[in-house]
Amino acid sequence: MSPTMPDNMQLAVTAATAEFCASGEALAAQLELPFLGESPEKRIEDRPFVLKCGEQLQLCATGRKAPGPVAVDFVTGAAAHRRKFGGGKGQQIAKAIGVRSGFYPQVLDATAGLGRDAFVLASLGCEVRMLERNPVVYALLEDGLRRLQRAAQTDRELAPIAGLMRLEPRVESAAAWLAEQGAESIPVIYLDPMFPSRDKSAKVKKEMVAFHQLVGSDEDADALLAPALAACYYRTVVKRPRLAPDLAETKPNLRFEGKSGRFDVYTRHGVPG
Repeated sequence: MSPTMPDNMQLAVTAATAEFCASGEALAAQLELPFLGESPEKRIEDRPFVLKCGEQLQLCATGRKAPGPVAVDFVTGAAAHRRKFGGGKGQQIAKAIGVRSGFYPQVLDATAGLGRDAFVLASLGCEVRMLERNPVVYALLEDGLRRLQRAAQTDRELAPIAGLMRLEPRVESAAAWLAEQGAESIPVIYLDPMFPSRDKSAKVKKEMVAFHQLVGSDEDADALLAPALAACYYRTVVKRPRLAPDLAETKPNLRFEGKSGRFDVYTRHGVPG
């Protein structure tokens, strides 16, 4: 994720209703952004995006023809469907991480983004620590985790998953953070750096195109691999588009390929059989 603070010419904070004005003002102050009060995003023309505080925090494109909002939702929608019907330990990501009966390694997701893969790994039984450096994405992720924790208080299926997910304090550089860790101190490190979009495929939802436009790509992604390999004990796993070059031009030990993406596995010590 891009390390820079959000551009206040691009982004502002709004409130869905009056009851969320206080939390909106606090978020705006935290991110050093303007607070526009209860301003419907469809009527805003001088900024392309707003963060809207409501029952959930949403990143919204502005204007009359703007796509839908982006939010982190671990409780309903796509996350719930994948948790119930996603294929369990048979998923490519589970194989890449090394999950098997009786072995659920601790994973550091060093490029957590919207937390989708972290949630999948936690639903499989892995303890997941998350790093995220973009302040807007961090706010969305923090909000999603807060709502997950709230839902877990009354949902027996969500409770163990929520207990396995931990968001670390925001970092300026995941590579620098990794370099400060002890050698072979983290069982598995997972990297999914933002890759520049090569096309305008209809498979990419319009709201995610807007999200990528704001966040940008990880131009320094190659710098993540060396400190990750030094800090991991079992393996480092890199998620890539299927035709993308190897991270840091370094060939992995294993690949797990799908139709549109792949997982490159760089092994150090073998996982328990």
